[in-house]
Amino acid sequence: MKALLIGSGAVGLAIGASLSDVGWDLELVAKGKTKNAVEKNGIVRKGLFQHIIIPAGKVKIYEKLQSIEKGEYDFVLVCTKTTISAEIAEELGRNKRILKASGKIVLFQNGFGNDEVFLKYFDKQQIYSARVITGFTRPELNISEVTVHAAPILIGSLYGNSLDCILPLAKGINDGGIPCEVTEEIGKALWAKMLYNCTLNPMGAIFNVNYGKLTETSYSTYIMNKIIDEIFQVMIAAGYSTYWESAESYKKEFYEKLIPSTYDHRSSTLQDIEKKNITEIDSLTHVIITLGRELNIAVPYNDMIYNIIKTKECFY
Repeated sequence: MKALLIGSGAVGLAIGASLSDVGWDLELVAKGKTKNAVEKNGIVRKGLFQHIIIPAGKVKIYEKLQSIEKGEYDFVLVCTKTTISAEIAEELGRNKRILKASGKIVLFQNGFGNDEVFLKYFDKQQIYSARVITGFTRPELNISEVTVHAAPILIGSLYGNSLDCILPLAKGINDGGIPCEVTEEIGKALWAKMLYNCTLNPMGAIFNVNYGKLTETSYSTYIMNKIIDEIFQVMIAAGYSTYWESAESYKKEFYEKLIPSTYDHRSSTLQDIEKKNITEIDSLTHVIITLGRELNIAVPYNDMIYNIIKTKECFY
């Protein structure tokens, strides 16, 4: 199988290491210092799970999709930040020739609604979504470190597409050391992650702490509970669902299982702010705010958290 990976950050490098290690023909899109680092030193995945070294020169790297003369990819894996999704979708739309006729695009991204910009250029039958709830950091430009793991990567279709074509991808990632499965309920999985990320990511970034620390005071848990309540209200009113029937049942799982298994993780939002990068808050909390406005549901805690993060971005 042949795959093109767009987005050579911590998540992308970890998934790419899996596929290359088990024999996939993997190629990357990367620029600048990242491209140079991978070309010179290869790809390294360390931390939890299998330690993998992909030697320099094994993976071909392109700076632009236009540079790819003959792709014939079975899969294009989009692992970029959602802040550049529109740009990536447009560029892929101009270079559809690189995909096989049966080729699929799989979005390994935070948030909800990321598929919408890709649907401007591709049919629903070509778009699949992945839920990643494993924590990664990138200590060096060519190294991905798996820091925490809460559940397998899940891949599925929001449109009821057949999952048979996705089985080889899930198997490749899984055989390469990162648990991965297909699911008929990817919508529920993505909303479960929205609950998790929208509650923890901005809070961890605002207070500069790991996930676990947020559970150690009644003040922070009060805010998180309010955020969860608002998300549940909006999600249900918008016609979506997840694995828990109520906010209270989710909170029980959240505090008793989800946070303990990812206690030491520092959110990607916090890491972005430390690097003075634009965060993905518009694909997370702002989705809740937008749905709330459309449904005439007040979400004051999500609104405040969102504006604090945007203020931090303005002060870079």
